[in-house]
Amino acid sequence: MEKKKIKIGLIGLGTVGTGVYKTLQTFDNIEVAKIAVKNKNKKRNIPNLDENLITDNPYEVVNNPEIDIVCELIGGMEPAYDLITTAIKNGKHIVTANKELLAKRGVEIFNFAEQHNKVILYEAAIAGGIPIIMPIKTILAGNKINKVEAILNGTTNYILTKMDVQSASYDDVLKEAQDLGYAETDPTGDVEGFDAAYKITTLATLAFKKRIKFENVYREGITKVRAEDMKAANDLGYKIKLIASAKMDEKGRADVRVHPMLVPMASTLAHIDYVTNAVSLTGHPIGHITLSGPGAGELPTASSVVGDILAIAAELGTTDYLLPMMRCYHEDLADCVNILDTENKYYLSLNAKNNKGVIGNIGNICAECNISVESIVQKNVLENNTADITVITEICREKDMQNAVRAFEESSFINNVNSLIRVQV
Repeated sequence: MEKKKIKIGLIGLGTVGTGVYKTLQTFDNIEVAKIAVKNKNKKRNIPNLDENLITDNPYEVVNNPEIDIVCELIGGMEPAYDLITTAIKNGKHIVTANKELLAKRGVEIFNFAEQHNKVILYEAAIAGGIPIIMPIKTILAGNKINKVEAILNGTTNYILTKMDVQSASYDDVLKEAQDLGYAETDPTGDVEGFDAAYKITTLATLAFKKRIKFENVYREGITKVRAEDMKAANDLGYKIKLIASAKMDEKGRADVRVHPMLVPMASTLAHIDYVTNAVSLTGHPIGHITLSGPGAGELPTASSVVGDILAIAAELGTTDYLLPMMRCYHEDLADCVNILDTENKYYLSLNAKNNKGVIGNIGNICAECNISVESIVQKNVLENNTADITVITEICREKDMQNAVRAFEESSFINNVNSLIRVQV
């Protein structure tokens, strides 16, 4: 007797959707039954695509009684939220790559799915082709994970890598990245850290088994990072990366954030370059592990989406409660730390008048703000008789560092605060 094929509905046939469709053609037990697209007339580089599958009405997918699994691959908040909840009401399981929706309305969606005894899988939403969600939920389930540090956005990592190797400005590299298709025409979601913030919100929720509210995640992008900072970091033994991090402090509070960091060259993350992503987890009993690989792209992301589809397909018809380990059970909301209450090490670049006593004055302001200085380096005297001075602090409070920055900005001997970047410790 021929086994019934699992029928899939795709919403979205862009880069990821195309990769998913092509990959699914290699599985005999899977059939793509309907595909919703924005523009039916768009020419697509997909051999032997059956045009009868295509619709520009996504509700033809979620309301189709024959479809078992709906893959939402369009991103954004709406209509994705309504499409997913409608599909769940209609008895369908969900695979999604929608990091923004999960970060902002994940609680509602997962609760809704549980009420209807449906599964939502989302491996592709965090780090493209890198398997991280299922390992945390299964193989690493016996660990108490207390720290996550990750590079979760290929666009920003590409820009920072090119700035480093070419000694180029942010603006020049951004234009190059846009010309090559690595950055969008409007790159805000990537370069201002939104994309990475969406991802670390969900990743921290999984790792800590407590729900993280997106509005409690501190976010800072890479637009202020300069070529001069790259060189200074290299001279000090660091690389600058956009790091998405989450850790539990000694009081059980979650410190979740995205911002540029000086990463020591001895660290694995310092050597994750171009569009590659990586996730480092620290916990007990595993210790420290890092998973790295392609974080975006047609086939790497399709790998994760298809893996989720096959995980659901394997259990359809075998149980009334699919994939219990992959479901969302934690109800507790994490108590999150405000960035001003955190303690960090800092790299500070100042442009100052080339006068006697300036170095001492910098040290005095730091001391008055309860900041100990690890090093102060003056490299060059510029033509206008000013000097760029690099300060590395010891670990100190964020609020004290911000007070020091304000004091430097008001000081008569400091012309400009060029950069303030946190240092990984």
